[in-house]
Amino acid sequence: MPLTTARPKSISTAILDLLLPHHRTTDPTRAAPAEAFPHQLRRIADFVQAGAPIRFTLPGFPCKSPNPAKVLGHLPDQGERLSIAFLDTLCTEIERIYPPGAQVTICSDGHVFGDLVHVPDEHIDAYADELRSLIAGSALTRLSVFDLRDVLGDLDHATKRAHVHDRYAPAQADLRTEIRTDAGALALYRGITRFLVEDTAHWAGTRSALQRACRQRAYGVIQRSRAWGDLIAEHHPRAVRLSIHPQPIGAPKFGIRLLDAPDAWTTPWHSTALRRADGGWTLMPRDRAAALGRLVHLDGRPDHFEET
Repeated sequence: MPLTTARPKSISTAILDLLLPHHRTTDPTRAAPAEAFPHQLRRIADFVQAGAPIRFTLPGFPCKSPNPAKVLGHLPDQGERLSIAFLDTLCTEIERIYPPGAQVTICSDGHVFGDLVHVPDEHIDAYADELRSLIAGSALTRLSVFDLRDVLGDLDHATKRAHVHDRYAPAQADLRTEIRTDAGALALYRGITRFLVEDTAHWAGTRSALQRACRQRAYGVIQRSRAWGDLIAEHHPRAVRLSIHPQPIGAPKFGIRLLDAPDAWTTPWHSTALRRADGGWTLMPRDRAAALGRLVHLDGRPDHFEET
C-alpha cells in the first residue's frame, strides 16, 4: 500500500540526510540542509509515495587510468572494493529507516569514451566483468552494473560509441559556448583536461602540445559523458541521479564521494587505496602511496598499500 501523503516528505528528508555527509562538491559554503536539494527530494518522494525501493543511478567505474604512476593495473582493486561496499552500506542504512530499501545501478561508462582516454576496449571489458564479479562474490544484491552491452548488445565498440554520440551528444559549438559562459561547465572542463594530462604516461612532444591535445579531447569526453547521461535517463527515467563529479548544491545530479581523498575529483579508478596507520583508507596516486607504505597483493595481484 502507498504511504500517506504526509509521511513521504519526512521519510524522503531522512533518506537524503543519509547522503548529505558524502556530498561531493566544490562549493565552499557550509553543508546545506536536505531542503536545498529539491530535485533529489522530489524523486525520492516519488518512490516513497509508491512504497517502492529507491533507485539510484551512478555513472562511473569506467576503467582504470592508463597511467601506471596512478594505479596498480587495469582491473578493479581495493579502491573499487571499498567503494561498492560503501554504496551497499548506504543502501542498508536507507533500508533501516525505509524498509523497501534502495538499489544502486552503476552505469559503467568506459566504452563510451575509451578511445578518448586511450584505454583498450579489452581492458574496459575486463574491468567491468571483474566489477560484476566483485559485486556477485560479495553478495551485494542491492547493486547492479549497466553498460553499453545492455543497450547495444554485441555490436563492435566503435559502432556503439558512434551510435551514442550521434544520437545523444550535444554539438561541440554549443558545448564551447557553455564552457565560456558557465562556471560549473568550465570547472568540469578544466578537471577533465587535468585528468587527461595526468593520465598520459608517455608523450613524445612538448608539455604545451600535450595540454592542447588534452583540451581538445576534453570536449569529446564531456560530449560523450552528456550523451551517456541522456541515455541513462532514457533507460532509467525515474531514478535519483548520482554523480562522481562534484556538483553544486541544488543541482539535478547529486555528487557523491565514495572514499576519503585529498580533493573532490579523486576516484578509485584514477588512484590507489592506502590503508593509513589509524586503520582508515584514503586514495592517492600509486607513486605517492608507494612512498608511504608497502604494497599488498591479493589473489596474486597488486591490490593496495599499507602505511608503514
